[in-house]
Amino acid sequence: MEEKAAARPEQVAIASPRRSPSQQRSRERVERMLAAASTLIAEQGSDAMRMGEVAERAGVSIGSLYQFFPDKRAIVWALAERYTAESQACIAAALKGVGDKDDLKRAFSELVDIYHRLFLAEPVMRDIWSGTQADKALRELELADSRANAEFLVAVLKRLRPDADPIELETTAFLVWQMGEAAMRLAISVDRAEGDRLVAAYKRMALRELVGG
Repeated sequence: MEEKAAARPEQVAIASPRRSPSQQRSRERVERMLAAASTLIAEQGSDAMRMGEVAERAGVSIGSLYQFFPDKRAIVWALAERYTAESQACIAAALKGVGDKDDLKRAFSELVDIYHRLFLAEPVMRDIWSGTQADKALRELELADSRANAEFLVAVLKRLRPDADPIELETTAFLVWQMGEAAMRLAISVDRAEGDRLVAAYKRMALRELVGG
C-alpha cells in the first residue's frame, strides 16, 4: 500500500515555467502583471495578448515582466495555478464537514453550481482551460488538479462507504471530477438554458455513482 501511495500522480510535482518572487515589492509587481494579463485575456483572449501590452498595462518595464515570466505561456500557467489553488481550497472547505450522504449530495451540488458560475463569469478561466488540450503541461496541471480534488472526495466516501473497495472509490472520484471539467466546458459552449440542463444532468449522474442517487 505504501508503494502505491508513493506512486500516485497527484503527488508528483509539476514544475512551473516561471520564477517565483521572494520579496514583497516583487510580489506586488507580479500581482500587477497578473492582474493586467487577466484583464487583457478577458478583453481579447490569451492568443491575442502580447507581452508588451501586459507590461504597459501593469506599469512595468518589459524587462521586469520577462524577469518573472519568460513568455506568455508562463503567465497563463500562473493564472491557471491560481485558479487551481482557489478551487481546491473551496472544495476542501465544502467537503470537510460532510457527515452523511445527504450532506454529500448538498455539498457536491453546491460545488458544481459554484464552478459553473465561475466559468460563466470568468472569461479568463474559460480561456485558460480551453487551451489545455493544446498544451501538454497545462493538461498535466488539470489532471493533477482533478486527482487532488478526487482525494478530498475519496476521504468523504471512505467514511460514508467503509466497506467499498478503496481502489474503486478512487477511480470513481477521479472520473467524476474529470468529467466535471468536460461538463463545464460543454455547458458554456451552448446557450444558457441548455447549459443549465447539462449541468443538472451531470450532477444527477455523478451523484448516482457517488452515493447511489
